[in-house]
Amino acid sequence: MKQILLLGAGRSSVYLIDYLIEQAPSLNWRITIADLQTHHLQKQVEQFPFVLLVDFNIHIQEQLTVQVGQADLIISLLPAAFHLVVAQTCLDLGKHFLTASYVSPEIKALHEAAQQKGLLFLMEAGLDPGMDHMSALAAIAKIKHKGGELLAFKSYTGGLVAPESDTNPWHYKISWNPRNVVLAGQGTARFLQNKAPKYIPYPQLFRRTEKIEIIGLGELEGYANRDSLSYREAYGLESIATLIRGTLRWPGFCAAWRQLIQLGLTDDSYTLLHSGGRTYAQWLESYLPASSENLPLLTRLANYLNLPENSAEMEALQFLGLLENELINLENVTPAQILEQRLIQKLPLQPTDKDLVVMQHEFKYKLGNENRRLKSALVVIGQNATYTAMAKTVGLPLGMAARFILQNKNFLTGVHIPTHPEIYEPILAELKKLGILFTEQEELL
Repeated sequence: MKQILLLGAGRSSVYLIDYLIEQAPSLNWRITIADLQTHHLQKQVEQFPFVLLVDFNIHIQEQLTVQVGQADLIISLLPAAFHLVVAQTCLDLGKHFLTASYVSPEIKALHEAAQQKGLLFLMEAGLDPGMDHMSALAAIAKIKHKGGELLAFKSYTGGLVAPESDTNPWHYKISWNPRNVVLAGQGTARFLQNKAPKYIPYPQLFRRTEKIEIIGLGELEGYANRDSLSYREAYGLESIATLIRGTLRWPGFCAAWRQLIQLGLTDDSYTLLHSGGRTYAQWLESYLPASSENLPLLTRLANYLNLPENSAEMEALQFLGLLENELINLENVTPAQILEQRLIQKLPLQPTDKDLVVMQHEFKYKLGNENRRLKSALVVIGQNATYTAMAKTVGLPLGMAARFILQNKNFLTGVHIPTHPEIYEPILAELKKLGILFTEQEELL
């Protein structure tokens, strides 16, 4: 009997939990799900005697040690800040570790120690990062196998709202961690274009977008992710001329978001004085220049941003309630945390709303005397606000990876991301059986 410990039972866990429960009887698994509160899962799991719910505090090391000690493999859906302490505990107790989050330098430093203990710490095994690696590497391997020379690679992914549920001027609703939405893109984006390194500082990031035509869906906007350059080695593309990884949004989002950046509302580097007793209008007012003119706040905001009052960007800002006389009721917080609260309040997925996950790779390569372009696109639509496309595409690869690790004795060891064929090939094959597959389109250039 194998014991799986799932740490974290938030919005991305539903498909993962269902998958583990479905596999458990035939594979003789027992599953423990641990989080601060697990009562919301009671109905989902009560008919399965092999599932145990545990209320658990990651800050209490003794609780973590007990739970990890009883398991063979640990899957963490906790916030990324907690992964290191979980990974270290797994290393100390000799347990495999699996997560959808980016591999940090601190966890990467555990590679040799994990190898010595015969353990696999598999990071970046969800959607993005995760399925992006797996699908891109599969396509790259196919191109190289037929003798193609890679010239350019662009990869964009977005967690969006489905068109039928798009009911606001942001053309966006929250389907994943709202804090990550607020902090997305902060820092300087780095990528490679025509063999030259390119950099986009955060204040310019949402201005320098690219139009991306998605197979079967239409035109979206993409902006560059923080660091594309590190994927040259990971993807075996050291000699490629162009390499860009980015994020997708429906048209209009980026233009509105850059107004929030210009105002300073995405800043997470300082806390505000007496924020709890101030209104959103007062908070916004504090970022505008002093004026002796008795103009409405809307007019002053539009003048400051150099926008017409009836522009799409101004409509989006008003929709977030930033000009309302409503108390913030958050004390000792950053601007980014106030904005996060407003996104949660104003851009939630309603119970019957559907989200949308879109991923598209574009490869330019040379085969003989021909230049070719290959597009490979994934489009997944959610069922509702619980069973989302985001939860599906994050959770199912994690569950499948857990199964393959527990079924294979001669697996990779050390700290890895899913760029190895022995990891990504069976996962992509199983995802395809469940209807999560990429559509390809190829043309001569």
